[in-house]
Amino acid sequence: MAKAIVTLKIMPEDPGQDLDRITKDAEEKIVGFAGDTEHKVEREPIAFGLVAVMIKFVVDESKGGTDSLEEEINTIEGVNSVEVTDVRRIIG
Repeated sequence: MAKAIVTLKIMPEDPGQDLDRITKDAEEKIVGFAGDTEHKVEREPIAFGLVAVMIKFVVDESKGGTDSLEEEINTIEGVNSVEVTDVRRIIG
C-alpha cells in the first residue's frame, strides 16, 4: 500500500497553554495511530499570541481516515480543535 503525508493543525484553547506538553501528548497519539513513523513539528503564529502546533507525519494509506486520531488529540487538555490541513500521497 502507498504512504501519505498528513498535516495536522492543533489549536490550543488560549495563548497560555503549554505547547510542549500538547505536542508531546499529540506525538504519542500519532505513534499509537501510525506507528513509530517520521514526523515534523512546527509552530505557526495565528494572532494575539495564539500559536498553532503543526505536525506532519507519514502514515500507511491502509489506515484509512484520520477521524479517530483527530478525536483522540481533541481530548488532550488545553486543545481547542484539531484539523487535517493537508494529505499528500508519497511517490516513489
